[in-house]
Amino acid sequence: MVGEELRHSRERAGLTQQALGELLFVSGSYVGQMEAGTRRILPDMAERLDGALGTAGFFVRHGVKANESKHPEHFAEAAEAEAIAIEIRQYESLLIPGLLQTPAYARAVFLAYQPTAPEEAIDKLVAARMERTRLLDDPTKPLLWAVLDEAALRREVGGPVVMAEALRHIAALIRRRRVIVQVVSFSAGAHAALDGPLKLMYFRDAPPLSFVEAPSMGQLTDDLATVTRHQLSYDLLRADALTPRQSLALIESVAEDYAHEDHAPRA
Repeated sequence: MVGEELRHSRERAGLTQQALGELLFVSGSYVGQMEAGTRRILPDMAERLDGALGTAGFFVRHGVKANESKHPEHFAEAAEAEAIAIEIRQYESLLIPGLLQTPAYARAVFLAYQPTAPEEAIDKLVAARMERTRLLDDPTKPLLWAVLDEAALRREVGGPVVMAEALRHIAALIRRRRVIVQVVSFSAGAHAALDGPLKLMYFRDAPPLSFVEAPSMGQLTDDLATVTRHQLSYDLLRADALTPRQSLALIESVAEDYAHEDHAPRA
């Protein structure tokens, strides 16, 4: 609703997205993403919009409600973009991606992050993560293509039972042809994303976004040069990874090892 009102206000003012972007010191595509709902209208931006469009505090008033999120502040904008993306390409180095996690795996991750948090707080975090996974309930969209480092399979998060369930869940999604997953094996050596995880999101009516994350920090960008560089990194990763068929075989093999409580999984 807020994005739609922004579009109407801009058109009433006789401004193109590019012209409004120049007044706000952002790109025209950034304005388009706010209108489409792929970018949040943050408080400082809301003030600038009200000033540029003469909307008498509309965006400041409505921005508070629009910016409420179940997700950590550094990830909230990316989570909202993810929810309306038509394609997501993701690389994870140490963990199973959030969209592919099971409740038990997510709980183990959050407990590791916040070992003294009350149970209710952990429950809320797990519930928010599981709500994200419902994106995959649709049989065809978004297209999710995930590349995982082998370390994400081998790191025993939550113990063997949790890991066996988590990897079997991924295998089931692959076998249903709902997701594409590749694994970059340890034998691949150095690769194009050794510096950390990466997510690319594509939309029907807006430019693509890339998201990179560090502890309690995240950066979502539509900068063409940055997105293009991240796309290249992702393509190089796919080239270094095992094929989808080989990756499925490895995932199922490691899951079987965990199921038998083998602490030295086969290669």
